[in-house]
Amino acid sequence: MPDPAPLIVFSDDWGRHPSSCQHLISKLLPHRHVIWVNTIGTRPPGLNWSTVTRGMGKLRQWVRGAERRQPNPLTPFPKKEGGTEPNTTDVTQSAPVLNPSPFRGGVGEGLQPQSPLVLNPKMWPSFRSRFARGLNRRLLTRALKSVADAMPEPPVVVTTIPLVADLVGHFRAARWVYYCVDDFSVWPGLDGRTMRDMEAELVPKMDIMIAVSETLQTHLARWGKTAHLLTHGVDLDFWCAPRPSDAPASLRELATMPEPLVVYWGVIDRRTDLAFVKHLGEAMAVGTILFAGPHDAPDPELLRLPRVRSLPPIPFADLPALAARASVLIAPYADLPVTRAMQPLKLKEYIATGKPVVVRHLPATAEWADCVDVVESPETFARAVLARLTTGTPEDQLVARARLKSEGWRAKAEQFAQWIDGK
Repeated sequence: MPDPAPLIVFSDDWGRHPSSCQHLISKLLPHRHVIWVNTIGTRPPGLNWSTVTRGMGKLRQWVRGAERRQPNPLTPFPKKEGGTEPNTTDVTQSAPVLNPSPFRGGVGEGLQPQSPLVLNPKMWPSFRSRFARGLNRRLLTRALKSVADAMPEPPVVVTTIPLVADLVGHFRAARWVYYCVDDFSVWPGLDGRTMRDMEAELVPKMDIMIAVSETLQTHLARWGKTAHLLTHGVDLDFWCAPRPSDAPASLRELATMPEPLVVYWGVIDRRTDLAFVKHLGEAMAVGTILFAGPHDAPDPELLRLPRVRSLPPIPFADLPALAARASVLIAPYADLPVTRAMQPLKLKEYIATGKPVVVRHLPATAEWADCVDVVESPETFARAVLARLTTGTPEDQLVARARLKSEGWRAKAEQFAQWIDGK
């Protein structure tokens, strides 16, 4: 059987956080070669601390890429007949995300997931103007053309971001795949106008479309394109594995927080419904509402609400230990266009822990109403959390959660691979 086609993937920075695309690709890595392209330009230019820190991070990536240049980083790819050596200036071999890898389980007999070759191409940090788009097209084409030419066969190109609309046709590819994970035009903090305009140009050029929700399928249908539906998966072995009794270093601050702990993990931004959190904080006589994760310009009022505390990003490998300390897991999202379109990764992760879960009613959460408490208002949210602090997870919800067994990342990755390979 011939080897599967190599992949070039445009997505969020590899290792920055375990996105759905990273979960899927981690399952494919033992079986095919992957080039992962870290990009910038999704946010509008601005002079703020978040922009400065992200910019410094990108500069470090570019410098590190030059320092770690290899004579031929594509050694897994035999040079094709008459082909050229790849431009290795901006290619680095990614270190493992964590050790042990956060993407444990279901990878293969005795195999740990490998890391892809990560490309950190130098880019202009905006796509707003014709000049910026043209410059980035030239920079990215220069970085990628020799890489694609060095592969033994044309790669399948997968993108989760619309910013590659100008690259189609500028380097060899077997097919282009849009893996639509969110409606970035309405995502807080992103350059919505640019993302909307470039998605409108990207979609008609794509050979294959895959969406993570029915809402996004409908969103893509406006361009007359039909998208496959692939909802997010979960790694049950990872979430159910026995944990050491000692708290990892990232969670030692929990000892200072009054119990019980009501926990949210993930990006902390303006998708949070402050009214939900405020009602809960006022209703709790004791305990802590803990938000753990990176801050992306959340409403400053959030951390001033009663009983609310926060922790910085927790290593993915430590999240099961955090779940073990929690009494209830929550997702108090606001009802917004962005939350109606999204498919939160954490929902199935929450369910896999066995803990009580209380979430806002949204398209992605409604279909799991037999497994969690789905609520409509701040008042019902507070009542449901208080009830679960007393009762724990009801037996009927525990029974219903058995359907998670068919939601593993391995099965999702196998279906993903069939589609992107044109089968």
